[in-house]
Amino acid sequence: MIRHHTPFFENKIIGHIIAAFIFIALGVALYYATTVKINYVWQWNSIPHYFAYEEKEEIKAPYDGNIVIQDGVLSIISENDDEPFSVILKGYESKSENGEYIFEDETVAFKTAFKKGPIVNGLIVTVKVSMLGLLIAFSVGSIAALIRLSRYQFLKDIATVYITVIRGTPLLVQMSLFYFIIASILKIDGFYAGALSLGIFYGAYIAEVLRGAIQSIDKGQYEAAKSLGMNTFQTTVSIIVPQALRRALPTLINEVISLVKDSSLVSVIAITDLTRVGREIASQTFNAFEAWITIAGIYLIITLTLSVIGSQIEAKMKERGGF
Repeated sequence: MIRHHTPFFENKIIGHIIAAFIFIALGVALYYATTVKINYVWQWNSIPHYFAYEEKEEIKAPYDGNIVIQDGVLSIISENDDEPFSVILKGYESKSENGEYIFEDETVAFKTAFKKGPIVNGLIVTVKVSMLGLLIAFSVGSIAALIRLSRYQFLKDIATVYITVIRGTPLLVQMSLFYFIIASILKIDGFYAGALSLGIFYGAYIAEVLRGAIQSIDKGQYEAAKSLGMNTFQTTVSIIVPQALRRALPTLINEVISLVKDSSLVSVIAITDLTRVGREIASQTFNAFEAWITIAGIYLIITLTLSVIGSQIEAKMKERGGF
């Protein structure tokens, strides 16, 4: 039996170890460059409370009086016959004892609760604007792709001009023009203006991806479907589109990932997304590296999750032979 010897650098385990050492070396070099060369002081402890923080809610006495606690209700009885002040202690912790005399503006009860920080709120906005932009992009892209394949020349010309102009100009420019001109005239909220800009921009790219995938299907399948008595709509929906989507899926996943990353541009039109939150944290704490590395890490987690989901869908499609 002949054993084949794997070259040293082609061994997978050794390759993983070498790559890990390279990444560690890069991290150490970055740390050295920032701490020694530019005298940067890392302060990661300033970041966690931007994810979530503990908020203390206090109830203060409106006037001087005696504390009466009965059946879970705290009351303050004023000596001046003022209307009794009462508060239900459910969820609150009393800071006073029954019968105790308390003065105005003293805390009589309090409770603490964790609140979502700016990073979590920014993440929610980013996910929402990305999902809405994605829905618009696929809707616009599908329509534009079908128009490009239409027999009517004027429709093809409209779709061609749309795709050419959108793909040929920067998203930041388009978003700014849309927000300051069209959205201002039509009174569109900044959130929806950002989502529409993303959808229209990526709709042009998705249109070309779908058009190319549809045109790559062998024409013989059209003829075979026609011989079975299927009309154009039935052929397109039942035979052509499933195969085209299967071929276009890897590229479509890349477009989805790009859309999520480019959603960071909505921060320029006064939408408080992840990127805007990162900028605010950096300006408030002067810990720019920590803030931007954190924001970049969150975007990386989102895009990696999308990549894994796309790979699983693609694998299932291969097992089934299509949708």
